[in-house]
Amino acid sequence: MTNQFSEAWSGMIEKLDAWFNALVVNLPNIIIAVVVFTISLIVSRYVSKVVTKILSNTKLQASVRSLLSKIASIVVFLLGLFLVLGILNLSKALNTILAGAGVVGLAVGLALQGALANTYSGIVLSFIKHIKFGDWIESNGFEGEVVDLDLRSVTLKQPDNNLVYLPNKMVVENPIKNYSTTAQSRVILQCGVGYSSDLEFVRKLVKKTILENFDAVENKEDIIFLYQEFGDSSINFETRFWINSTSALEVAKAKTDAMIAIKKVFDTNEINIPFPIRTLNLPESLKIEKNKSE
Repeated sequence: MTNQFSEAWSGMIEKLDAWFNALVVNLPNIIIAVVVFTISLIVSRYVSKVVTKILSNTKLQASVRSLLSKIASIVVFLLGLFLVLGILNLSKALNTILAGAGVVGLAVGLALQGALANTYSGIVLSFIKHIKFGDWIESNGFEGEVVDLDLRSVTLKQPDNNLVYLPNKMVVENPIKNYSTTAQSRVILQCGVGYSSDLEFVRKLVKKTILENFDAVENKEDIIFLYQEFGDSSINFETRFWINSTSALEVAKAKTDAMIAIKKVFDTNEINIPFPIRTLNLPESLKIEKNKSE
């Protein structure tokens, strides 16, 4: 038993001695590899900044510039990593890793289908001209300003200043409404007036009110006024006009201002905006007798 322990101990000492000798022999290579790895990290970040600065003078949108700078940074880092493996004489190990990467990549691809789909969709969105930073869009039931677009999600800032992160796949596969594709937005306002109202006068009054309160409306012909139906309690109409803004929040504010102005002129001119009521018409022959208690 003692002899076996001594042999095992001697073998371990020899092994450690061999490792120490190999470490001393390869120490310069290890130091060089660490230096090269550190430099590759620094250079990759510097290249990312340089590419971003160069692309800033082009017509490419910000999302595309960001994507290309990230790709350039990753390429530089991978080149540095391959150089480090070569310095450490691990090229054979690298070949083995690359050979097994196919099998591992297939397994990872199946496990990360959603993440890979979002990455691919992020690349697609980066090259779409109809979505860029600062646009006000509506997608998947959410709307807001596009403040970030990466390989995972589209970040929207809503009117209440909250952030919504939409997976890129959902944005690509579903309809998108972009309010920023034009310089103006249309405001649509619906209302109703009493049956006793002068409809011609109501139309002129509404158009005049909108013309006086919104600078973007230059003449009455730019205002659309349409009577829609004979409602239960009112004759309903719809008016449409343009404002110089692409923000959904500004559209809501303009609609609010229009409602206040129209209500004020309606009150001044004694035009009634009725609320739902029910009128009961009783036949004249119907008599209601009051019970007298004896």
